[in-house]
Amino acid sequence: MPTERIYVKLRDEGVDVWRPVDAQPEGSDIYLLPAHAPDDEAWRFVPGSRVRCEWRELDHARVLVAVEQLV
Repeated sequence: MPTERIYVKLRDEGVDVWRPVDAQPEGSDIYLLPAHAPDDEAWRFVPGSRVRCEWRELDHARVLVAVEQLV
């Protein structure tokens, strides 16, 4: 299945840090995160979960960021 690059905020970093990940689009603004995060990272959302994304400006680029975990 095709993937798209989205950004997930990392927790416990002290400053805003965003991890680019290749997520599977599920329609509209919904994406499925990869099943695993690197061992040394704590993502804001659980790996393997479905998230809603919004377009945001990060480092002078307009990118999709995960803003809400869906149940």
